[in-house]
Amino acid sequence: MANSRRCSVVIPTYDRADLLAYTLESLSRQSLPTDRFEVLIGDDGSTDHTASVIDRYRDRLDLHHLFQEHDGVGVTRARNRCIRRATGEICVLLDSGVMAHSGLLAAHLARHESTPDPLAVIGYVYGFTLDGDDSELERLIDPWDADATIAGFAARGEHPDVRDEFYRRYHDDFADLPAPWIMYWTCNVSARTSQLRDVGMFDESFRNTGGDDLDLAYRLHCDDARFVLDRAASAVHYPHPKDFAQNLKSMMVNYHCMIEKYRSPVMPLLLAAPTIHPFNINDVIAALRLPPAATRMDGKHAR
Repeated sequence: MANSRRCSVVIPTYDRADLLAYTLESLSRQSLPTDRFEVLIGDDGSTDHTASVIDRYRDRLDLHHLFQEHDGVGVTRARNRCIRRATGEICVLLDSGVMAHSGLLAAHLARHESTPDPLAVIGYVYGFTLDGDDSELERLIDPWDADATIAGFAARGEHPDVRDEFYRRYHDDFADLPAPWIMYWTCNVSARTSQLRDVGMFDESFRNTGGDDLDLAYRLHCDDARFVLDRAASAVHYPHPKDFAQNLKSMMVNYHCMIEKYRSPVMPLLLAAPTIHPFNINDVIAALRLPPAATRMDGKHAR
């Protein structure tokens, strides 16, 4: 008999109403029954038509709109408010504009139900890039039909997840690498709700965007979560403008915070970009024979 475990979908947003609509549409088409999941939207003070988009889906989804005043760096606070309110045993973390395959939530739950051990599940995201506004990609995506879009990309071998370089290097089973947490980017991931709370959730002291997901992932790693890729938990990332250079500059500030927070010789490697980057950092750690992580930590002291 199928497990009745529920999940809570956490989506932060700010003035991205149209992208949010694509995500909610895909969630309204899930194979998982609607009584098995809730959707919590952490709204960091949107001034566009986000509220009307959310209202449009209230009769199709168990929706909770958690609004807060915008302060420019409120995404961590928005996510944490949702995690604190979550009633599901598993939290699935998505971003606005990530269109979920109809089997995504079922796949996340099935992977967690496959073992009693804590997992940090990473979903596959077609069309996910680090920078740029890909107008060609936009023309290929049907924002109202995630399944058809994903099927087309998969059949043609087009627009794979940018992390495919990592997956090709280490294959899909990379949990035993010294730093498997380096791939835990919160556009499509999941973890036990209780463990997210135990390790301190997202660090709200970060005043810049970027890197907050790796900070959380590192603490999950130290708390014995096993990182796994689940390609069945697939999605497509609808393109929108990004400035990789500016994002990297912002992330570097947070990386300095992580170096100060953790007694780990691994953290300074994050500052060595572009020579050392997420796709080769595990080789560098192994070559330097660095200890991979701190000992198990109390989440209260990790914030």
